[in-house]
This record gives sequence, C-alpha cells and structure tokens, in this order.
Amino acid sequence: MEGTIMRDSGEVTIDPGVIADYAGSAATECFGVVGMAAISVKDGLAKLLKKDSLRKGVNVEVINNEINLTFHIIVSYGISIKAVCENLYGNVKYKIEDFTGLKVNRIKIVVEGVRVID
Repeated sequence: MEGTIMRDSGEVTIDPGVIADYAGSAATECFGVVGMAAISVKDGLAKLLKKDSLRKGVNVEVINNEINLTFHIIVSYGISIKAVCENLYGNVKYKIEDFTGLKVNRIKIVVEGVRVID
C-alpha cells in the first residue's frame, strides 16, 4: 500500500519502494552498520547487498498512512549490537518522518550477520 499526504491543492502518493530506498541509505549511514542483507532462499545464508540493491534489505508496509519498517542488517564486529540498533532506530525514524511527512509506527531490526571490517 502507498503512503498518501493530503494537501489543499491535492494529494501526494509515495511508493513503498521509494521509502525502502531512502530507509536503506539512511540505515547504512548509521554507525556500526556494515550494510543491508538479503537472505538467499537457496542456501539460507545472508549476503551483503550492494548500494544499488539496498531496498531488498528493507520491508516497508504503509497502513493508514503509518509506516512499518523491517531492516535486515549486517553489523560490524566488536560493536555493541544494542548500540547499533538504538542508533539506527533513532536516525532512520527521524529521517523517514522528515522525508515523507508520514509517521513511523514500528521499526523491526533483524541482525543477519557480523563482519570484521579492516
């Protein structure tokens, strides 16, 4: 379902794919996030997504003009997962609400792996 913003002059409709792209970019800017992950159906392993495929690591639901997000991330080794998730939650919530004008209702974060960064 799409998000809709009503204005005096008409309405603005936001495709969930646009929200997913923006959310994926915002998430990868967060401290401790190595990148977004996609799960291989064939072998069940998480793989790191390239910058042009970030939307595959984010699920977006828009219900009654409220956004629910699920992130599949890979975190940096040696950094507190709790701290990474708190940082991601705060930054992404602010950026998505500012970008879309819609309320973020829920953010779910699934840590799919840990990577050592050189």
